[in-house]
Amino acid sequence: MKRNHWTHLLCLLALAWFSLADAPAVAVPRHMDMNTTEDGHEYAPLQTVKLRYKDWTYPGLDGQPINLRTWMKGKKLVLVVYFAPWCGNWRYEAEVLSRLHAKYQPHGLGIIAVNEYGTTDETRAFFGEAGAPYPVVVESEDRRRIGETSHALYRRMTGDFRTYGSPYNIFLEPAAVIETGEVLAEQVTVANGELIEAEAEAFIRKKLGLPAASGPTANPSQPDKLGSPLLRMR
Repeated sequence: MKRNHWTHLLCLLALAWFSLADAPAVAVPRHMDMNTTEDGHEYAPLQTVKLRYKDWTYPGLDGQPINLRTWMKGKKLVLVVYFAPWCGNWRYEAEVLSRLHAKYQPHGLGIIAVNEYGTTDETRAFFGEAGAPYPVVVESEDRRRIGETSHALYRRMTGDFRTYGSPYNIFLEPAAVIETGEVLAEQVTVANGELIEAEAEAFIRKKLGLPAASGPTANPSQPDKLGSPLLRMR
């Protein structure tokens, strides 16, 4: 009887060991170190984490599917940004991304935005008649799905416990991407909130093999032309 008990216990321990060995590698959640300013910005520093980030294919705003692994080819650095079109913090970051895209897209930076928890009509209205300067795809359109999306899973794994998690940024290096299979990368660099522009630019320049910046990307004299007044939610 006692021998059967120990045999059963050893079998359970062995099963637990193999289960853990096969579990996806994820970051250990930690405090986000978010800097919330008086005017509502929610800045978050970049952090490199272990995360099994999976390939995806989502429809663009025109309905045509975009596969991330395919889209990344030929680029030196890719930023996947998850956003809700009605989010005030996304409005802030969209201005930053517009500047970074204009400055570094010719050098190999690719930016692709993933719509979450807002309709495609809301997203089209946000970008206006000119449209988005980079591709936009749709994972979800319903706010009630905030706990069901891949976006929700990834950001909690990296320590982001905001209600909606918009914006949420993931940098990927195409040269390190896994060529086949559902997992695209096992290590990524994330920001659990708005990018700190100077930090993001320094990171981008380093990854693109460019010298340190001689001046800021931002133009303080340029008026905010992107989007309409939005409710600040996160």
